[in-house]
Amino acid sequence: MATTQSGLLIGQGFDAHRFAVAGTGRPLWVAGLHWPVPEGADAAAAARYEGIEGDSDGDVAAHALIDALLSAAGLGDIGSLFGVGATAHGAGMHGGDMLRETVAVLREHGYEPSSASVVIIGNRPKIGTRRAEAEQALSEAVGCRVSVTATTTDHMGFTGRGEGIAAIANALVAVR
Repeated sequence: MATTQSGLLIGQGFDAHRFAVAGTGRPLWVAGLHWPVPEGADAAAAARYEGIEGDSDGDVAAHALIDALLSAAGLGDIGSLFGVGATAHGAGMHGGDMLRETVAVLREHGYEPSSASVVIIGNRPKIGTRRAEAEQALSEAVGCRVSVTATTTDHMGFTGRGEGIAAIANALVAVR
């Protein structure tokens, strides 16, 4: 689909997932990064690194960013591109790979990511300890600057109770 628009277009995305049940050993992926259990962690500390439920790796930052990019270009959402369920195209994929595929689709349709930001909402993992790495991983996957911020909800709601994690993203996409 060729476009007749010009300039910059903005899109917004949101994603939320619950954490996997403690002890399942699901890897924790957030903002394009693997968050391994620290060496020597006791059971309580290890539980803070349990992964996120989802058909893919559950990376809420990557998923929100995908929706923001697709929204800006008017190309649907993560479900329309990757499907839903254990047998969908996106099942088992890492967020970084999903982002790269999303950018390829945007480029096929005449769009180029220009700038993006992601806010991660949750008590864990502590994003600030690896913010620069997260920004680098997401920026490399998208091909433009991606800023990452994080916040808690002061123990309110599902993110505040540690039941899950969420992210909101905004993206500017240029029409080529």
